[in-house]
Amino acid sequence: MNSIDNLKATIAKKGGVAMQNRFQVFFTPPTANSVKSLLNSDPKVLVGDIAKNAISGGSIKNMIPDPRDISILCESVNLPGRQITTIDYTAEKQSIKIPYGAINEDVTMSFILTNDYYMKKLFDSWQSGVFDMQRYRAGYKKDFTTDIIIQQLNQQNIPVYGVKLENAFPVTVSSINMDNNSENTIQKLNVTLSYENFVTEDIVDTIKSTAGVVGATLGI
Repeated sequence: MNSIDNLKATIAKKGGVAMQNRFQVFFTPPTANSVKSLLNSDPKVLVGDIAKNAISGGSIKNMIPDPRDISILCESVNLPGRQITTIDYTAEKQSIKIPYGAINEDVTMSFILTNDYYMKKLFDSWQSGVFDMQRYRAGYKKDFTTDIIIQQLNQQNIPVYGVKLENAFPVTVSSINMDNNSENTIQKLNVTLSYENFVTEDIVDTIKSTAGVVGATLGI
């Protein structure tokens, strides 16, 4: 017979319960500039970018999309699910299901928007690499996809479960509502991403993946 004491003992043995608000997300958009590419850019373009960034209220640091900033601004995300697709096969007296493939769920993220519209500009730039609306032409997949790391953290902020979305890209960037009646409402940005496949990672692998994403962005 189950009891409260048995439940508490089991939870304690397993290291406590997983908390919904303890997570982090890391990725580098393929259109993002690293430290090296920023320093190697045309001086006139660089000065212009710095000026536009200053006018919008940002700093020069915002010209390098830091995966740690992205993780902090991510308000919610879902760990992807997977459905096994089957066909019905009739054998003797009853039908049985035979698996033949799998469907991965899209991942939805919600971001807090800052006054420089950092996340909106990031995804606008990323989507323009996926599909150029001026030329009405799709880009090459290798140029607009990136890996995304999603981690569940414990109470000590240590990853206990990780998922890597392979070759992900944004398929939907939701509209942003403006409303005179919402004086104290923070703007949010909802994004839906598709990807080729997701793989689960253990503690060591997911920490290595995170270090790789941050290091690649900062040119380390």
